Amino acid sequence: MSEYLDIFLVVAVLLVLLLGYPVALTLGGVSALFGLLGWWLGVFDPALFYAIPSRLFGVMTNNILIAIPLFVFMGLVLERSRLAENMVQAAAYLFQNKRGGFLISVTLVGMLMAASTGIVGASVVTLGLLALPTLLKNGVSPSLAGGTVAAAGTLGQIIPPSIVLIVLGDQISNAYQVMQTSSGNFAPDTISVSDLFAGALIPGLLLVLLFIVYLWVFSNPVEEQTSVIEMPRGGVWRAFLTPLILILAVPGSIFAGIATPSEAASVGAIGAMMLSWGRLDFSNFQKVLEESTHLISMIFLIVIGASIFSLIFRGLGGEETVRAMLVDLPGGTYGALFIVMAVIFILGFFLEFLEITFVVVPIVAPVLLALPMADGSAMSPVWLGVLIALNLQTSFLTPPFGLSLFYLRSVAPPALTTMALYRGIVPFVVLQLLALGFVMALPGLATFLPKLLFGE
Repeated sequence: MSEYLDIFLVVAVLLVLLLGYPVALTLGGVSALFGLLGWWLGVFDPALFYAIPSRLFGVMTNNILIAIPLFVFMGLVLERSRLAENMVQAAAYLFQNKRGGFLISVTLVGMLMAASTGIVGASVVTLGLLALPTLLKNGVSPSLAGGTVAAAGTLGQIIPPSIVLIVLGDQISNAYQVMQTSSGNFAPDTISVSDLFAGALIPGLLLVLLFIVYLWVFSNPVEEQTSVIEMPRGGVWRAFLTPLILILAVPGSIFAGIATPSEAASVGAIGAMMLSWGRLDFSNFQKVLEESTHLISMIFLIVIGASIFSLIFRGLGGEETVRAMLVDLPGGTYGALFIVMAVIFILGFFLEFLEITFVVVPIVAPVLLALPMADGSAMSPVWLGVLIALNLQTSFLTPPFGLSLFYLRSVAPPALTTMALYRGIVPFVVLQLLALGFVMALPGLATFLPKLLFGE
């Protein structure tokens, strides 16, 4: 039994999470109990417990994670200042009387909100309040309208700057260093969040293109002539000015090599406050601070719990167990990668993206990165990170626990039933898997831009 204690740990953590217990306390608490059990059975070195304080200090001083509070604050400021309202109206004005115009405009607004905020929940709720009633009013079927809004809102998960990419970038970077150290390289190369941001940009735009093509093909022509939107002269330009400024200031400065993600996040937070000046009263600003504190505290508590889980799992010999399982799979590296992607996709039906990121990625990423590609070269950590990010994006849409589905149902009119929403998201989940397949077959989609910009 003691030989399989690492496997029992993972199973126990997943079961407790499925029962609805808090993620951070589950990761840290269950892991500590298994560490004590392993100590009692003689398969765990208790000296590893002394490493926990230094790991917690490392979390709180991590330069990568500093960007999270700033991006969260920036996104919530933009949500509360209602800057998205004019953007939705301007996009609908540009695409009215065109096949699938309203649906395509929602997708493009979702893309711009993703590139300027990076907060999925804020994007889904905002689009649900502003665009969903208009889509239903203009004859779009509830399933297609709901699916479009939910999918457009999740673009904030893959298009930089994204909180998910920051968290995932930290985990991939740690896994890459663990892999190199275990291979005898005690001066390991590093992978930055900037690399992952650049790697995710082309796949993110590919996903937007797939959404647009699908909406153009399957939209209902009846809705094209049923509504006329008026805009004052210069209104379109003014509506898109704010997101364009933030896109240039935040992702633009990162890709240009001018700023790190943390520096760009600070610029974005200050820029969001300046651009929302006069739109955000004291009451709303106080709510922004409260929501930011709550969300940031939750994320960092999860990171701390995940750090304890990773330490104890490795102390129980889990890394060797996973390596033996993946290396022996048929199909070599791609066979192992396919199995891991399938497991992440299935877990996405039941767990949130943070839970999957902190439970699965530390376990499988070091092993996958050590496997050789078909030409004998090493696997790109940026490519692996983008594949996982695309896969995790489906977890926002897959029932019964997809976060975007919950966000949208909370603001949706009665015409959009739960079953209609579930039917509507199916094509978009298929498109996300198609994009995942493209990037898996063509690694250059993820690695070209980082090599061009940063030489990685």
